[in-house]
Amino acid sequence: MAPQKIAVFDIDGTIFRKNLAFELINELAWLKVFPKSVRDELANLYTRWLEHKGTYEEYRQALVRLYFANLKGCKREDVVRAARIVVPFFKDRTYVFANNLITELRKKKYHLIAVSGSPSEIVEEYNKYLKFDAVFGSVYEINKNGIYTGEAVFEPTLHKGHVVKQYAIEKGLTLEESYGVGDTESDAKFLEVVENPIAFNPNLNLKTIAEKNGWRIVVEKKDVIYEVTGCVKFIQ
Repeated sequence: MAPQKIAVFDIDGTIFRKNLAFELINELAWLKVFPKSVRDELANLYTRWLEHKGTYEEYRQALVRLYFANLKGCKREDVVRAARIVVPFFKDRTYVFANNLITELRKKKYHLIAVSGSPSEIVEEYNKYLKFDAVFGSVYEINKNGIYTGEAVFEPTLHKGHVVKQYAIEKGLTLEESYGVGDTESDAKFLEVVENPIAFNPNLNLKTIAEKNGWRIVVEKKDVIYEVTGCVKFIQ
């Protein structure tokens, strides 16, 4: 039997139209697990990005720092509770292109995985609706009492390519005819690994990398999906 083919997706800005970490931090502040002041910091980060005072990647990295800075001493059960509130509310806010590609790849019996920088608690909760074969999110250390110690155990954004290659080897999957979809330069390492890389709604850094490597660039805006090549090629 031929090995199963693999497809790799980022989540935030690729499948999910917003950012899972943002929504989780916001809910943790509402639940008073995180200090109320965190909501002000969160709003400031988002506003700075909207007003072009920083790039999306800077915004994403700032969210990670904000989450990490407030996590120590919190109970894992509270984070899971917040994730279970957030995900059902936002689960359908997805991109049409990603949904269509996932449906197509499922029909072709691809093994689907997601590699995200968002916390594993909310990534795993989100996967109850995605129903991917595997998902990877950022993992933070918990002591025997279920309390976060403030130490990071696994941050997939630092080595997404390695995660994909190692997983494919362990599961006996093939990278032949594989697909990858991401939106920022943190996804470039796994896009380099697959045979069909797609830079979807890419930020400037990923767009530059994609153009240099001849990768597909796809943009979804309102109700239009188009591919950027030498000219604009409309998909829908």
